[in-house]
Amino acid sequence: MSTNAAALKLDDVMPMAELPKEHGVRRQLTKRLSDVICIPASQLTPQERHMAGDVLVELLRTTDVELREGVAKRLVMLNEAPRTILVILAKDEIQIARHVLENAMGLSDSDLIQITQKVSTEHRKMIAQRRKISDSVVDVMVQFLEEDVVETLLKNQGAEFSETALQRILTVSRSHQPYVELLAKRVELRPSHGLTMFWWADAASRKKILHRFGVTRKVLQESCGDLFPKAAAEGWTDAGVRKALQFVERRQRNRAAIERSAFDSLEVAIQTAESTGLTRELTEEISYMCGVKPATGAQILTDKGGEGLAIICKATGLKREYVTRLWKGLKRPVYNMDETIHSDLQRVIETYNAISTDKAQTVLRYWNWSLTSSLNADVLRYIKNGVIPREEEFGAAAITAALVFSHKG
Repeated sequence: MSTNAAALKLDDVMPMAELPKEHGVRRQLTKRLSDVICIPASQLTPQERHMAGDVLVELLRTTDVELREGVAKRLVMLNEAPRTILVILAKDEIQIARHVLENAMGLSDSDLIQITQKVSTEHRKMIAQRRKISDSVVDVMVQFLEEDVVETLLKNQGAEFSETALQRILTVSRSHQPYVELLAKRVELRPSHGLTMFWWADAASRKKILHRFGVTRKVLQESCGDLFPKAAAEGWTDAGVRKALQFVERRQRNRAAIERSAFDSLEVAIQTAESTGLTRELTEEISYMCGVKPATGAQILTDKGGEGLAIICKATGLKREYVTRLWKGLKRPVYNMDETIHSDLQRVIETYNAISTDKAQTVLRYWNWSLTSSLNADVLRYIKNGVIPREEEFGAAAITAALVFSHKG
């Protein structure tokens, strides 16, 4: 055996800057260790694989970008790749990390959560493009509220959204319109999300929301129909039951409110608004006659987009001309300079034409329930302070009221 072989020195590692670019042995050793790690499980014990991985990790800490990227490309599709190496590579420069972040099958949810919390926006956007992302990982990513990342997640049908993540994005969507369009396409979106988001959505998104959540209440009505006379026999003393059944009921207008009104009918009240302007008193009167609370009526009648007018007119059985009458009462432009119907009014009339009475009633009743059923002193305090209450404490309706009534649109 030769005694002239160079001895292995155990002194400090040479700084990366001093390593020759073509460091032959380092490259060969890195490749050999990668080869070992890639050996099928039937030919290599887990212990030996992980030992090889531990040695490779130390080499990667002081090796050049080209070598690190080469290892990342080799290990990315390996199920048995040591997670320690994958995590380190995932936190590396984006040129290297992208191979792991988008495709590595060996990363667990806990790995992705740890990586997400310690990398750049560009890294998180890569994670957002993964074929499958669990709701626990999405929750952490959404916390950063980075627009590119959130939009990428919303476009990714393989990403799963929890209620927490959706609620966070919904809140921010009030000031970031692109979220609205993307949220409207998510299968996880509930009526409480969509019909809340309606109030700050653009015209195209409003159309999608009404088409998706403007549904009939046939099953609910058939299931609960026998409870109305029972609740009436109890004098409607249970406020919660009264509010819930108001959502289910079939009636188009509040007959009791019409009998008490100074106006002969809802039509007469709207004709008055057309000639005198829609005052606060008239808004309250029309709201009661339509069977909704004044807060709901004010939200609908003062809605800038105007589609709410179409819903309240269709739901209460008003003829199409009353959309225009209300529009005039709000002092909004009816005609263009060339005497054609103004595009905003035309859009509202088209909304009226497109939705059935039954479906319009569902939307109107849901708005009334969600905007007013939880308006107690605590929720009003939250709204005044611009804070969104927690659903587990106050319910979905309280969140809707806070989001809508505190929105400065």
